[in-house]
Amino acid sequence: MAHVCTGALKVAGILRHFLFAATMMRMDSLITFVIAAGSCLFFLLGYLKKMEDREKRAHEAAKKGTVYSEGPRAQHPHIDANSCIGCATCTTVCPEGDVLAMLGGKAAIVNGYKCIGHSLCTEACPVGAITMVMASPGMSADLPVLSAQYETNVANLFIAGELGGLALIKNAINQGRDCVDTVAGRTNGLRTPGVLDLLIVGAGPAGISASLRAIERKLSYLTIEQDEIGGTVAKYPRQKLVMTTPVELPIYGKFKKMELSKEDLVALWKSLLERSDFNGHTGEKVEDIQRGSDGVFTVFSSKDQYRARAVILSLGRSGNPRKLGVKGEYLPKVMYRLIETDHYINKRILVVGGGDSAVEAAMGLANQKGNIVTLSYRREAFGRIKERNAQRILEYMRSKKVEVLFNSLPTEFRQDKAILQVNGSTREVPNDYVWIFAGGDPPRTFLEKIGVKLGNRDMTLEASEESRAVVPETGNKAETGYAGIVAKSD
Repeated sequence: MAHVCTGALKVAGILRHFLFAATMMRMDSLITFVIAAGSCLFFLLGYLKKMEDREKRAHEAAKKGTVYSEGPRAQHPHIDANSCIGCATCTTVCPEGDVLAMLGGKAAIVNGYKCIGHSLCTEACPVGAITMVMASPGMSADLPVLSAQYETNVANLFIAGELGGLALIKNAINQGRDCVDTVAGRTNGLRTPGVLDLLIVGAGPAGISASLRAIERKLSYLTIEQDEIGGTVAKYPRQKLVMTTPVELPIYGKFKKMELSKEDLVALWKSLLERSDFNGHTGEKVEDIQRGSDGVFTVFSSKDQYRARAVILSLGRSGNPRKLGVKGEYLPKVMYRLIETDHYINKRILVVGGGDSAVEAAMGLANQKGNIVTLSYRREAFGRIKERNAQRILEYMRSKKVEVLFNSLPTEFRQDKAILQVNGSTREVPNDYVWIFAGGDPPRTFLEKIGVKLGNRDMTLEASEESRAVVPETGNKAETGYAGIVAKSD
């Protein structure tokens, strides 16, 4: 009997131990569940807050986009809402900031005018819901009509670069190279004494690329530039960053540096041209181009005249600086380009404009000793500048390094002051210098003079394909991930 009692006690002890262990296991499971549920709730709330903030920023960006109401001026993304899965990848890859945003769970274009054709959003979209398209026909009415080979209606007269409608320097490099390949394919090695295979007008990105490719293809050529090597890029403010991702240059190959100032880029170009025995003239302006009955062009410049079988125009679209047409604008203190900000110290300065050039100039001048800088912009807010510039100018405004006058227009410039209309009231702004950044008038008159047809163009395929096209040594197009270098006009 004692053995039975002892055994029963042992069994009871085992049962109590088992029940205790089971209870502890249930407690452990409950605690584990609570911790897991709490963690999930924490991350869920964080995610919802993130989505709320993203939606708020999207609406703010959309509202800001209405400030610049003309809409996209060149290439920009088109989103197929039925295909969009709302992953938001496209909104995070654009170097230009809030071109795209998430609205109602779908990607939407909110600041299309900022787009300059990187096409990174089209590459990033996992379902192919984004394509690059051009602005409405009215926005492109002054663009030259070009073939797929960038040839105008005038046989063997090509246009490469920004003048053709696409803003990226990388596009210009690709087009300049492609034009030369087309020319080389048509020469068949034929030579005529006194006649060049090719004359290139402009030594900016497209012109330099074309020159280097002409050297590679062993063509007789000449490049004419009215200013200096680098074209418009050389006139950017000091240390302006123009690089976003790698690009491929003729002769040099793939250039992988991820950040590049305008000084570095121009220095690279000059080095390449020097090593390649570049045949070019600077400080020489082309005034007229005439095509003879024999198909040979006669190019008249400010210094000489030349004959060539083919011509590539690699001009910018800015042309001559646009003037405001106000009283006193002829004064020597009123200027339209700023290259070296450190040449101006202890001065009162007025900058007019609301694009990247105006904002960068104002900030650059504000960094110089003793300068008092005022920035006048005709709209109520900045709506068409790069995101990094938008953030920086806010800092300058908060620190009072730059005074920004929105809704303002100069009405007169005097020797020591400017008269502005600010929100309907007259205000005098004392100043020693004035810089006006109002864009430029495109060289439409010149193009019409030489017989180039202008008109509306559908550049959907051109804009999207140009963002990725690279020509390897074989001369055939290949798809790559290069997005290029930025050169954006205001």
